[in-house]
Amino acid sequence: MNSYFKNRLVAYFLGLFIMTIGISLSVKSNLGVSPVSSIPYTITLIWGIEMGKATILFHIVLVALQILILRRNFKIKSLLQIAIGIVFGYFTTFCNYLVEFMPDVDNIAIRIVMALISTVFIAVGIFFYMPADIMPLAGEGIMQTVSNVSHIEFSKIKVTFDVSMVLISLITCLCLIGSIGSVGIGTIIAALLTGVEVGFITKLFADRRDIFLGKKEVKEEAAA
Repeated sequence: MNSYFKNRLVAYFLGLFIMTIGISLSVKSNLGVSPVSSIPYTITLIWGIEMGKATILFHIVLVALQILILRRNFKIKSLLQIAIGIVFGYFTTFCNYLVEFMPDVDNIAIRIVMALISTVFIAVGIFFYMPADIMPLAGEGIMQTVSNVSHIEFSKIKVTFDVSMVLISLITCLCLIGSIGSVGIGTIIAALLTGVEVGFITKLFADRRDIFLGKKEVKEEAAA
C-alpha cells in the first residue's frame, strides 16, 4: 500500500467522521436535519430505532435499489457501500453519544447557530471524503446509478433526490406522528448552504488537500 493510498484512506474516513459530527449537531439543534439524513432520522422518530442503526438500514435499502435498477450490470464491489454504510452508522451513533453531553438549548438563536455550524462540519467532511475517491456512500451510489441509466446530469438527480427524501420524510412524519419531525429550518439551511460552503472551502484548501492525496503531483507531471 503506497503512502498516497494511505493518505486517501485517512482523508476518506476522516471526512465521513466529520460529516457525522455535523449530522449529530443538526439533530441536537432540533431544527431539522440535512436532506441526506432526513429519512434515517424519520425512522428514529417514528419507530424508535437508534439513528446509527437506521442509517445502516437506509444504506442497505439504497444498495438494494441499485441492484434492482442495474440487475446484471451491478458491480459486486459496489456491495462495499453496505460496509461503508455500517461504518458511517457507527460513526453517527458515536457522535450522537458525544453530543448528548451538550446541554439542551431552548434559545432559538443558539439553535440556529448550531444548525449553521453543523453545515460547516458536513461541508468539511464532503471536502475530504469525495476527492479521496474510495467508495461512494449509498446515497451518492443510487444517484449515480439513476444518472447513468436515465442519462440525466448527476447534479439534477441530486436535487431531485434531496427534495424527494425531504418530502417523503415530511409526509411520513405528518401522517404518523403529527409533526414535521426531521424537516425544519435546519433542513433548509443545510440545503442552501452546504454546497456553497464546500465550494468556498475547496477554493481555499484544495491545493493542499490534493498534494496530500497525491493528485497535485499527478497533474503537474502530466503537464510536464
